[in-house]
Amino acid sequence: MSVARNGKVIDVLLVEDDPGDVLMTREAFDDNKVANRLAVVSDGVSALAFLRKEGEHADAPTPDLVLLDLNLPRMDGREVLEAMKNDDALRSIPVVVLTTSEAEEDVVRSYSLHANAYVTKPVDFDRFIEVVRQIDEFFVEVVRLPQR
Repeated sequence: MSVARNGKVIDVLLVEDDPGDVLMTREAFDDNKVANRLAVVSDGVSALAFLRKEGEHADAPTPDLVLLDLNLPRMDGREVLEAMKNDDALRSIPVVVLTTSEAEEDVVRSYSLHANAYVTKPVDFDRFIEVVRQIDEFFVEVVRLPQR
């Protein structure tokens, strides 16, 4: 993998319970040839443990970006987003909601909980890869993230 043009490498936390979507996201990151680091957890409770460096996640890096599905076991993505944005140590981490839901109430609620972006997962494999690649590229190449 090569490093982004600006030399920046970011840590990304993917919170996703669908193994197929995890695989496609990994492929999109690999195809983009950026030396970012992708960590994956499959439910909301594990996401907060990762973010708060609890238990088995004690040595986890603080992510520069969270890709968050809404429909998760144990604690849904809306609850994770709300907990993150109410936590002084986590609120500055950008969160992109990446979900299958096209429901307007999910879009409105996510933004009211201070999501940085809301992206509906395309069902087409190639389009899914392209959307994840664009998110990755935007946060690596364009956006200035807070220092961790």
